[in-house]
Amino acid sequence: MLEKHSENEVHVDKVEQGPASSIAFGLERLGLVAVRAPIVSCIVLLALIVGAVFGIQRIKIDDSLSQLFRSNTREFRQYEEVTKKFPAEEFDVLVVVEGKTLLERNNLEKLRDFVTDLQLVEGTRGLVSLFSARQAPAPGKLPAALFPAELPEGAAYDKFIETVKNNEIIRGKLLSEDGTLALIVLSLDPEVVGSNKLTKTVGDIRGLIKEDLSDTGLNVQLSGVPVMQLEIRNAVERDGLTYNILGILAGCVIAIIFFRKISFMVAAAFPPMIAILLALGALGWANFNLNMFLNVMTPLIMVISFSDSMQLTFAARDRLIAGQDKFTAFKNAVLVVGPACVLTHGTAGISFIALQFSDSDLIRKFGEAGLAATIIALVAVLSLVPVFGVLFVRNEKVFAVKFQGADAGVQALRNFCYWIAVRMVGRPGLFSLIAVLFVGGLGVIYANLEPRYRLADQVPDKRQAVAASDRLDAKLTGANPINVLIVFPKGESLYSPETLQTIADVHATVEKAAGVGNVWSLETLRRWLAEKAGSTDVATLKEYVNVIPEHLVRRFIDAEQDAVVVAGRVPDKDSSQLLPIVDKLDTELDAVRKKHPGYEVAVTGLAAIAARNSANMIEKLNRGLTVEFALVAIFIGLAFRSWVVMLACILPGIFPVVMSGTVLWAMGEGLQFASVVALTVSFGLGLSATIHFLNRLRLESKPGVGSALAVERATVLVGPALILTTVVLACGLVVTVFSDLPSLRLFGWLSAFSMVMALVADLFILRPTAMWLINLHGKLQGTDKPAI
Repeated sequence: MLEKHSENEVHVDKVEQGPASSIAFGLERLGLVAVRAPIVSCIVLLALIVGAVFGIQRIKIDDSLSQLFRSNTREFRQYEEVTKKFPAEEFDVLVVVEGKTLLERNNLEKLRDFVTDLQLVEGTRGLVSLFSARQAPAPGKLPAALFPAELPEGAAYDKFIETVKNNEIIRGKLLSEDGTLALIVLSLDPEVVGSNKLTKTVGDIRGLIKEDLSDTGLNVQLSGVPVMQLEIRNAVERDGLTYNILGILAGCVIAIIFFRKISFMVAAAFPPMIAILLALGALGWANFNLNMFLNVMTPLIMVISFSDSMQLTFAARDRLIAGQDKFTAFKNAVLVVGPACVLTHGTAGISFIALQFSDSDLIRKFGEAGLAATIIALVAVLSLVPVFGVLFVRNEKVFAVKFQGADAGVQALRNFCYWIAVRMVGRPGLFSLIAVLFVGGLGVIYANLEPRYRLADQVPDKRQAVAASDRLDAKLTGANPINVLIVFPKGESLYSPETLQTIADVHATVEKAAGVGNVWSLETLRRWLAEKAGSTDVATLKEYVNVIPEHLVRRFIDAEQDAVVVAGRVPDKDSSQLLPIVDKLDTELDAVRKKHPGYEVAVTGLAAIAARNSANMIEKLNRGLTVEFALVAIFIGLAFRSWVVMLACILPGIFPVVMSGTVLWAMGEGLQFASVVALTVSFGLGLSATIHFLNRLRLESKPGVGSALAVERATVLVGPALILTTVVLACGLVVTVFSDLPSLRLFGWLSAFSMVMALVADLFILRPTAMWLINLHGKLQGTDKPAI
């Protein structure tokens, strides 16, 4: 076996130029431009790095919770219109206070002091709490506060607490039915929420919690859009640093272990690092915002570029051991391996182009950024690996003598690859049939995966916001707003009888809707006045609206008074569970639309947008992945000018996707945005191993060389690099498990798993399938002319 390996290593000298036609149409020669003047190239590179550093500083973070659904659809435009007219929800901090002793006299006093202090926090526009409730108004007078300046004691206090718990304004809305959870809604200035001041404001709120309520035994947590945005912002910044450090360390450590020379580690690992820097800098200059998907761009660039840099370095290393000088070794490595590098980046580019078919602006932007990063990574790797090799490799003759007989690590990998190759080519037809049946079975399981989406998947689940939302789901029917927008026809005013009746009918419909609670609107005030003050006249209603603070009025009535909102809340359930609630509510509102023609009545809000659009968007992405299978296979087949190659790459390309889908199914998971995007990108990246093997097999396939021997030689020559790169790439992606964002954790581990499955497919599916197709081609043609 070792003798065969030696023959294969010597064989590299005889196939440097390969076939006359390049599968990359000569684009690989781009890598030879920089090596002609390595010093000048490094000076240019230094200038580009400086520019990239300034570009990275321009990158901003997009922490909007609606970014995933941002599109040009009518539903999203309507949602944006509602958030502009009724901006409260986007700027509300929800303070959730919970404990069995919540309504004890001392704790209630301290809670009231806390609410008073909250109003003094810089950036606060106002707040709503159980202390905002009023008593029934006396005729001709404004209603007094429900909570007196001095709380009663003894039996009078117990009676007072029963009155508080039964108050129609706060019961089930600001205070749970059992009196153990209170909700304080703190409205912040929009300027604060959209700036770095949010960190200080939220910090001040947390400081007051510790100062005012630390000795009460109550559990206090923060939620709401601003808090979620801040947690997303902090997680994105923290994760970016983690990915950079751990991903780079993984590449360097593995490279130095197997190459055992700093110069080769530099040639293999530094180009991907520089590609990361240049790509992020370019994205900064192109005004891309960092978000939950673009945050994973660092390990993705590492994945795209490290595979090819390792292949180039391995190829040059083999040639140095065979006795070539460093200029010739790296030049020939570019000529032989470079075409496959171009093609692997091409397939990755197709994967990112496939994301352009999504309805989500966020995912399309991710695709654009990925395509740009792919191009930059290709140029960086092809140019920098030979440049660094020529500059840093020293004493190549001494190196060749030293490693010709002492290359235990790489030789062990070659032994392993040879062992697999011999067995895979032994019965190619049988193994190919097993592969077809196995992949087909996994495909059936994959087809049964259902779309899944929850808002909590976008928010760090190791922080307070998600936990606080869960408590609101349990005690106050939910934390996620769902709104019904009512737009008046021309000629109708806010206080016209027809408008007030329309609001009342919509309010009643939303109240009765299953799964929706905590309903508020102008009708809430009307009912309270009618029940407590016995007043139903419009003048009294208008007087009370004018007395209420403006920030509260704007929650339900827009500034022009030509539209109102009936606001409810729903739990943060999976979109498949929320969609029936939204659809049923929309259907029940048809009766109101018929009764009041001319009034526009529409169900909106982030929960409604997510429920309606997420499943459709995920299904479209999944269908795009199916189209990508065909496009990539055709692309590779055309590049190799071989139908054998086109067919050979289909099964190993599909296997990682359907295998990953089967794992999701076994875990009881469905297809989320993060998982389907991970599978889309991983499919293109996973084909790197396939392309490098087929490129080497193309060089080994010559008249008179049996297909089995060609497969064995190709496996031994490219196998070690493929194994090492898969380990590095998986490590670079799996670092996302340290993220606080559930979507990024899913993206990372699923991508890493897909990369490992791509290697499995390359070793155990591609080899026998390629050989069987080559033999079939020979029988059909009646010749030993190479099929690849």
